[in-house]
Amino acid sequence: MDGTRHRNLSLNGINVHVAEFGPADGPVVLFVHGFPELWYCWRHQMTAVASHGYRAVAPDLRGFGETEAPADPGSYTVFHIVGDLVALIDAVAPGQKVFVVAHDWGASMAWYLCLFRPDKVKALVNMSVPFSPRNPNRKPLSSLKAYLGDEYYMCRFQEPGVIEAEFAELDTESIMKKFLAYHTPAPLYMPKGKLFGHWPDTPIALPPWLLEADLQYYTDKFKKTGFTGGLNYYRNIDRNWELTAPWQGDQVKVPVKFIVGDQDLTYNTGNARDYISKGGFKRDVPFLQEVVVMPGVGHFLQEERAAEISCHIVEFIRKF
Repeated sequence: MDGTRHRNLSLNGINVHVAEFGPADGPVVLFVHGFPELWYCWRHQMTAVASHGYRAVAPDLRGFGETEAPADPGSYTVFHIVGDLVALIDAVAPGQKVFVVAHDWGASMAWYLCLFRPDKVKALVNMSVPFSPRNPNRKPLSSLKAYLGDEYYMCRFQEPGVIEAEFAELDTESIMKKFLAYHTPAPLYMPKGKLFGHWPDTPIALPPWLLEADLQYYTDKFKKTGFTGGLNYYRNIDRNWELTAPWQGDQVKVPVKFIVGDQDLTYNTGNARDYISKGGFKRDVPFLQEVVVMPGVGHFLQEERAAEISCHIVEFIRKF
């Protein structure tokens, strides 16, 4: 992306790669990606906010892309990731609040950022993953296994090295294409030998919203790093539940706009639809100002509907 400024910052004990676009003195919009994504997934939205005078800042999260990937899976807890984000905010906008835009695992971490440090966030645009209130009576992995079974993708990602070995039997480009092309409004299962629900040699068409050059960018980066850094986020699901006990019952109290596609696997798993539409979400996020459910749109909505998502972001942050 022409005009993007890249730099590496020493933050929270690791080296973090950061991409920036737009005026250096503009209000900061912090973009936080998910799995399997990189800063690059925000390229369209970064140029959009920059055209309105904002400074777009998008890191590769811990374990992704050009950012350092600690070997210890225990170094990927919510405290580590939010700690990285707070350090980044302090580095790029000292003494100021920033706008946050996030997706997937980035959305989960953005909820926690707002829960732990609302003093750092002016407003939040979160996508795909709604806030998940902590159930004090049951660890999340037990719930996932009981409700969705051992072949549900989050359960399959738990044992270090196992899913990596299965991914290694396919080429990185195929894995990326299978993830990005997944457009089924249902939970994602990954049975051994039939990842993503189909045989390894099943041809996968590139989605019309993703160029070959974009797929190549993701492929090159993940070929270099592997997927372990991102998978370690899933391996801390229960640990995060333990660590966040002090915030049991707390609300997220920053202004929020939430966007999800009605074909998104997260929207079609468990009680997500009812939680979003029947009052639970608003109870836990009292300053929730708007929920947008996009018809026909899947999980990677900032890629699939780039221009529309950009408009939603700009429209919301310009209110503040």
